[in-house]
Amino acid sequence: MFFKSKKEVDESANEPITRSRRILEGDRTLWIIFAVLIVISILVVYSSTAKMAYDITTDLSTTESLRQQLMLVVIAVLIVFVTHKINSPIVRFFTPSLFWLFVGLTVLTYFIGSTTNGAARWLPIGSFQLQPSEGLKVLTILMLARCMEKRQKDIDRIKLLPTSWRIREPEQWKIVKENTWPLIGPIAIACGVILPAHTSTAVLIFSTSLLMLYIGRVSLRELMKFVMITSAVGILGIATMSLAGVGRGDTAGGRFSQWINTWVDGKHDAVYEFSDTERAMIAIHEGGIVGKGAGHSASRAAIIHPESDYAFSFFTSEYGIVAALILMLLYLWITFRAIEICRRATTPFATLMAAGLGLLITCQALLHILVQVNILPETGQNLPLVSRGGSSLLFTAIAFGLILSVSRTNEQERLNKESKKDE
Repeated sequence: MFFKSKKEVDESANEPITRSRRILEGDRTLWIIFAVLIVISILVVYSSTAKMAYDITTDLSTTESLRQQLMLVVIAVLIVFVTHKINSPIVRFFTPSLFWLFVGLTVLTYFIGSTTNGAARWLPIGSFQLQPSEGLKVLTILMLARCMEKRQKDIDRIKLLPTSWRIREPEQWKIVKENTWPLIGPIAIACGVILPAHTSTAVLIFSTSLLMLYIGRVSLRELMKFVMITSAVGILGIATMSLAGVGRGDTAGGRFSQWINTWVDGKHDAVYEFSDTERAMIAIHEGGIVGKGAGHSASRAAIIHPESDYAFSFFTSEYGIVAALILMLLYLWITFRAIEICRRATTPFATLMAAGLGLLITCQALLHILVQVNILPETGQNLPLVSRGGSSLLFTAIAFGLILSVSRTNEQERLNKESKKDE
């Protein structure tokens, strides 16, 4: 879908060049979107965390929360700058090692990780809490792009899954060895190690990977078979964990039941009986068209996590529906720009990497927003680059930087070809 013929790539490379070398290379639109989202993050975190000054469970003041967020923002900007200078072949080379490293770190969190609300997701590194699953999200996309790159010649004709249960037969074993393990293995491993602690992250990885496989021209029939089998396995796994009391299966089941009850009933005798999602919807309604203004939202005292899990609803309550729609368009724009960058990329890995990472950021934002209006059950997914947080912000910055890296490479190749043409 996003791959061009050699003739089309050459024609694209010979288009007139108007950009010159600069410190911040790559797609200017993406740089602007990144800057806008970072500014929104600072505004949202500073305003929403005012309630923390009155929270007896934390020693953080509003000033301290803002200071921490500003430090993370500075680090995120540096990460984007450094990452966008790295060429995709280097990323491709280190991807397998980093993937298995973060698989190991994610498993390690179940034994020595910090636990919050019954979920073991963080590894303490000094004063910083590393969430390896956030890095594994990005690395799964890179791993899948790497594996799909090698199979682009005939990927639309390959079998993703064996056609018979007799896997030991040479023909079936060949399918498993050459297609199932390289293409589905990274997805299954990442989702498998993340699922017990964070169901929604596993769903996000699976959904984004599925879109990548489709973009990479895998047969729709094979994808449907893959979806049906993995959906059955996933539902069975969550049900088993819920019955056994293992991981977060009971939490996922409880959130799903609460989501259903909100649609069916939605009646409460007191304000404190409202669910987090219902409070978020009240905050969105409170904002109206233009919002209450920065620092004037009454909902920040009612929403449990206005700075993270419910950042979108809090942003809407302060700045209004119009600003919220613009924010949504910014996330959609990331995917549109990533697609345009893909069209100009000259290697399959760079193409698939940019497409996958753009989809990952936009899908996470969409998942976060759909929870706020009760289209989906509560997930705990942050709003990328906006919500307060460490690992999520930093690894999203890496994803952003890698997309910009592909666009920078595209520009350099065009400049080189233009230079040779002039000679």
